[in-house]
Amino acid sequence: MLVAFSVAPSGQGPEGGENPDASVHQAVAAAVRIVRESGLPNRTDSMFTTIEGDWDECMDVVRRCTEAVGRYGSRVALVLKADIRPGHTGEITGKLERLEQALEQQ
Repeated sequence: MLVAFSVAPSGQGPEGGENPDASVHQAVAAAVRIVRESGLPNRTDSMFTTIEGDWDECMDVVRRCTEAVGRYGSRVALVLKADIRPGHTGEITGKLERLEQALEQQ
């Protein structure tokens, strides 16, 4: 399965401190570190991080990221989208390769 997710803190947390520009980069860095250390195929862009694995692997990473970001605020917002396609792997790049092929054919 592919899971694209975004997790962000709000409110004041123990590690939050003053944050006049409303930046969440430190909290996001904590989450992305967990993703990268998980060993799952992953990709991070300016809005979402996508991971690929089985249900338990992906949900464990999302849970740990949510917990890590929770240290930066009194509440956490989580947006999650999943593509569950049993029997398929390598889709984190495969879907993009098929898209590029379709664009070349047009």
